[in-house]
Amino acid sequence: MSRVFHIPGVIFLLSAFVLLFLVSISLPYLTALDFARVKFTNGSPTVGSETNAIHQIRFGTWANCWYENDGTRSCSSAHNAYSTTIYDGQRQDFVTVGPSWTRGLAVHPVATGVTFIALLLSLSTHVTFTLLASLVSFLAALLTLIAFAIDIALYAWVKHQMGKLDGVASNTDTAPGFWLTFVSFLLLCFAGCTVCFGRRRDRMEGATTYNYSWKDRFRRRY
Repeated sequence: MSRVFHIPGVIFLLSAFVLLFLVSISLPYLTALDFARVKFTNGSPTVGSETNAIHQIRFGTWANCWYENDGTRSCSSAHNAYSTTIYDGQRQDFVTVGPSWTRGLAVHPVATGVTFIALLLSLSTHVTFTLLASLVSFLAALLTLIAFAIDIALYAWVKHQMGKLDGVASNTDTAPGFWLTFVSFLLLCFAGCTVCFGRRRDRMEGATTYNYSWKDRFRRRY
């Protein structure tokens, strides 16, 4: 494959793999890489069975973490399809972000695994492996797009639920993990295109070389 396309394609795949790998770890291990972040500006909400007021809660791949007013951070147990219940200051009203909205976040590590396979395939210059690398890159891009759609749904639902909590004012924003997933999708699309174009250019160069060789043999013979 032409190096002008091969090297950027590998770099794109490596970058996408690293970003998706970090996003797949997420909360409660990497607390900065969440998808949706809620900051409470008024009221004294609590989460779950905790009685201490919190000022922020973050939603990650495997868990959520909340920050109490004194700065203490706590996280739920790490597992897929976790659930979160948030109460108002009097614990009379509450909203829930159920497991149906967090279960799909497991698509992120699946996309990471497929991206890693594409990265390994891209290291070969064999025609068959480069074709497979391009196809697997587009498959990883599709899975990442699905993961990003799930992130959007989670963010929209969290924002909707927080708005229903009486006596509590909050701001719900997208978080770093949300945007890293989107960047990974773009990188995978670029990687699939560069690998595909590189293979096509390699075939065209091979056909041109064969054509010139045939003409040279014809001239020498006659």
